[in-house]
Amino acid sequence: MSDQPKKMTEAELLNPQDAGKPEPATTRMDSKETEVGSVFVSNYPPYSFWKKETVLEARKALNSPPASEATLGLYLHIPFCRKRCKFCYFRVYTDKNSSEIQTYLNALVKEVELYSEMPSVVGRPLEFVYFGGGTPSYISARHLKALVRSVKSAISWDSAKEVAFECEPGTLTQTKLEAIKEIGVTRLSLGVENLNDEILKENGRAHLTKEVYRVMPWIHALEFKQLNVDLIAGMVGETWETWQETVQKTIDLDVDSITVYQMELPFNTVYSKDILGGSDLFVADWKTKREWHNYAFEQFAAAGYEMSSAYTMVKKGKPGKFVYRDAVWHGSDMIGAGVASFSHMSGVHFQNAASWGEYLGSLNAGKLPLDRAFSTTRQERLTREMILQLKLGEIDTAYFQKKFDEDILDVFGSTYERLRNEGMLTFDKDGVKLTRKGLLRVDGLLPEFYAPKYQNARYT
Repeated sequence: MSDQPKKMTEAELLNPQDAGKPEPATTRMDSKETEVGSVFVSNYPPYSFWKKETVLEARKALNSPPASEATLGLYLHIPFCRKRCKFCYFRVYTDKNSSEIQTYLNALVKEVELYSEMPSVVGRPLEFVYFGGGTPSYISARHLKALVRSVKSAISWDSAKEVAFECEPGTLTQTKLEAIKEIGVTRLSLGVENLNDEILKENGRAHLTKEVYRVMPWIHALEFKQLNVDLIAGMVGETWETWQETVQKTIDLDVDSITVYQMELPFNTVYSKDILGGSDLFVADWKTKREWHNYAFEQFAAAGYEMSSAYTMVKKGKPGKFVYRDAVWHGSDMIGAGVASFSHMSGVHFQNAASWGEYLGSLNAGKLPLDRAFSTTRQERLTREMILQLKLGEIDTAYFQKKFDEDILDVFGSTYERLRNEGMLTFDKDGVKLTRKGLLRVDGLLPEFYAPKYQNARYT
């Protein structure tokens, strides 16, 4: 009998339950190995429950005055990259020329213009603007400036508390960084991921470490209000020695905040498909990744950083707010513009068409490219905010009492009790606080709070 893993069928890839396996993203599991299907929890209920027939509810929400005092943010999806990373699951394109990029950016502007005329948006100030990807820094300075001029003519963001911008080091020049600063970016986030060239190459990253060191003097000279660096614990090829070197080299970069993610394997990545196809690819287990994550946080703390969330450390004395994260995790409305982008409005979640042709076609016809949606109940909104804010490390009972008129210790008390008995958190009448043990595995704890119908379901 072969020792090779069984190759899964297409149906089993789409529905792991059909293969007799629990769904790792929505099931509380004490897995040792990194399982295919694990994800960073970004929303609740799971995306797989969003349906085309609910798009009517999204349109109704957009065509009505805002239903609450929620803040409003704008997410702009720039889906272009030099290469697709082997762990990437986002909607990105690596084969578009300048003309095609311009066509897409024109559509993006048209989409924002359509939103700006909606009763749910008119007259509301933007709390934040977020350029996400893909790689926003992939596009030229000329494209970027033109995009911003057109978008701001539709929805001004002069009063926004934060304009955040994701970058890949190898796409940056001094001129492009000057353009990024000129458009008002306050939070620059650099996707470093690792500072070992062999690991970067193995995982399909487009940049090498020399490009990180090349751009850092330019970034520091421009004095962005906040500079964040992203790292991933557990990239393929990582060892204790290489991780320790990356942590120290990151400290030496002297940045304002550092975000550490643990390597995950969503279904539609190159690595996940290889593993499900029978590859014996080695990915660090969860115990090792948690140890690496913990080591990094200990070293960052010793270097003068303080915890901002289960993932992020901020240098003492530096701006510690991440407005986009905190707003979304506190129920902010958000316009998500771009192919496959996600939005939230008055308790209704919705996503754009995920294909290039459908997205452009809808906007060429003067229509918003909405593809699927989900209308949440009050209980689902309470659960969503509670689990997302738990990722901050602690939550305040008074906040939920004021917003939802609910005592979360009554609503979730039995689950808090179970997790306290496992050493994952502590709680009293004032709030809930994760222990370090709980912090390092918080995404794996969250399914404990899911309604039964959402447990062991496909996440996306």
